Amino acid sequence: MNINKLPSPLHGLLLGCVSLLLSASAWSQTATPVAAPAAPAHAGHAPRAQLATGAAFAPDGSLWIVGLDAQQQLSTWRSTDLATWSVPHKLETSGDPISADGENRPKIAFGPQGQAVISYTRPLDKPYTGWIRMLRSGDGGANFSAPFTVHHDTQEITHRFESVAFDGAGALHAVWIDKRDLKAGGKGYVGAAIYQAVSTDGGQTFGPDTKVADHSCECCRIALAQGPDGKLRAMWRHVFGTSTRDHAFANLTDSAPNAFKRATFDEWNIQACPHHGPGLARADSAGSPGYHAVWFGIRKEKGADIAAVRYARLGADGQPIASTVRALPDAQAEHADVAAIGDRVAIVWRSFQGKETSLKVWLSKDAGKTFETRVLASAHGNNDQPHLVSKDSRMVVVWRTEEKTQIHELTF
Repeated sequence: MNINKLPSPLHGLLLGCVSLLLSASAWSQTATPVAAPAAPAHAGHAPRAQLATGAAFAPDGSLWIVGLDAQQQLSTWRSTDLATWSVPHKLETSGDPISADGENRPKIAFGPQGQAVISYTRPLDKPYTGWIRMLRSGDGGANFSAPFTVHHDTQEITHRFESVAFDGAGALHAVWIDKRDLKAGGKGYVGAAIYQAVSTDGGQTFGPDTKVADHSCECCRIALAQGPDGKLRAMWRHVFGTSTRDHAFANLTDSAPNAFKRATFDEWNIQACPHHGPGLARADSAGSPGYHAVWFGIRKEKGADIAAVRYARLGADGQPIASTVRALPDAQAEHADVAAIGDRVAIVWRSFQGKETSLKVWLSKDAGKTFETRVLASAHGNNDQPHLVSKDSRMVVVWRTEEKTQIHELTF
């Protein structure tokens, strides 16, 4: 494979696991800079700062951000008005190294009974290995426990790229990519697997590690969304056959493993992980059940291989509605995220051109039938992937660059 001939944004693809280029900095009339730490100064060939952050609205409407500060310590920041921010609160992580780059970022989630949890991947000594670690709080984030390992399996293998969320009944789900089956099955096992563990007491205890699916892709984030029944759905990049890297969709309450549906049909055949996971949001507009999804893939169109981030509506069972599949209006789009409130749908992504990265958003007022494009910001230098966070009628974009963390509240 000649990686120099891969279409953007796959330039730089490596077998097994891929790190896509992070770069950026910004102009915007609507951005609210967060009092987040500056990235450590670069000196010679010093490693790039880890800027990947998580964000969530708390039940009281305040926005919380979790990430590594300038000393590379896990910290939180909180704002009640998106204009003023708390002093960074350093979290006790027992000296754990923490993965906070690209698709593998710290996360924060709030439960219905004053629970708050923060998760992260602790890298182990062997390449691409790790454990999913968590800190829990029973008082809304005022105090957190010492970190603990979520899964019961503690082999030095891949337990990485976790996602966490509470379902409508208040149960906490931790979902991750796991390679225990690869270790057991040897070279005949394709890809990795999706596992989850569920806690019914806000993270104090977890049930057994249960398999969701065999043969997931190895290094792509897992998207979670709550369905109208309150149960969680997951979407992830999956290996169909021996090398087709499309996406799967599953109800996380299904008791049997591999009870998933195929959600994308790009038919992209590649013996590598593109490190480029999907986004998923419930479509809760009146009379239109299902989900909004975004993903990256390569498909043949008129005899040519077309690389693009694409959007589609999925039915309630996760099956794509063919008439809704379309590419975002930006050939350089990468790492998109999606959120929806009623008929309002937002898709955010970053776009690299030369030495500049732009932060762009696609907005729809009619449940995804039509969209308008806006440019929110631009930047030069290292930056995180953008994320959408929503609660009630509010929707914000969180984007961290070397200079600052930007918050863009979307009104449309």
